[in-house]
Amino acid sequence: MTKVFIDGKEGTTGLRIYDRLIQRGDLELLTLPERERKNPALRREQLNRCDVAILCLPEDAAIEACEMVTEPHVRIIDPSTAHRIADGWVYGLPEALDGGWDAMDGATRVSVPGCHASGFLALTAPLIKAGILRKDALLSCTSLTGYSGGGHKMIAQYDSDYRDVLLKSPRLYALGQHHKHLKEMHHYSGLAAAPAFFPVVADYFNGMLTILSVFREQLGDGYGPEDIRSLYRERYAGPMVRYCEQMDEHGYLASGKLKDLDGMDISVAGNEERITLLARFDNLGKGASGAAIQLMNILIGADPYAGLNLGGQ
Repeated sequence: MTKVFIDGKEGTTGLRIYDRLIQRGDLELLTLPERERKNPALRREQLNRCDVAILCLPEDAAIEACEMVTEPHVRIIDPSTAHRIADGWVYGLPEALDGGWDAMDGATRVSVPGCHASGFLALTAPLIKAGILRKDALLSCTSLTGYSGGGHKMIAQYDSDYRDVLLKSPRLYALGQHHKHLKEMHHYSGLAAAPAFFPVVADYFNGMLTILSVFREQLGDGYGPEDIRSLYRERYAGPMVRYCEQMDEHGYLASGKLKDLDGMDISVAGNEERITLLARFDNLGKGASGAAIQLMNILIGADPYAGLNLGGQ
């Protein structure tokens, strides 16, 4: 039986992973008493006793946890920003990156992509690798998210009985173009320049919609929107990442439609000249906890989608 230790299971991502894994008969979850969860000696003991450690921690704490691991058999999955472009770490988005599944074979250090980055890279990385989207394209990306992505502090702010009226409307943030996901979006996409990125948080708990606008002249010579659709159809056949011919609901797109699910839907809208690429998923599903569980499944040789809620699609 595979031993799994979730370091930081009290956070939003960690709790969701724990709730899914506790139902599994093929896993033994190692835990610490609540009063000892920050005890460094006990954390070190569990980190080296487990087969898989999932680090649901802030960046500095995740780095510290990695330094505690001395047993070579321990495989680490890190959902924080600490190791997403670090040497020796596999970036865990196998559906979008060429060779992504092969890279997971025998891996011992795997980073979970950021939620916004997951949508952006699913849309862009295969197109750039195929030459359909030009590497020198200057792109603009907007991504809508529920407030759970902001962690305990933001959740408490939105859930409070007395709230600032400004929280009731969608809020654009990271106005200085320094969002923490931009580095991985640039690094793994193959783009010559990072996109202009506009994340928006809105007054709902979980769900995400990533939108990318592409002009026809940003595509390679001879390519059009049908080439994009063809690539997505072939690449995203499911069950976790799925191409949809049409994704809207009577002309509207609800960013929270896949809340509490672990899949991602990909689609193409717009017209022949102004093409809209769309990725819809749950920022806590394929954008965090669901992705971590998928990656753990792959590392231990289980069904990659065991314990995930893919909505029957």
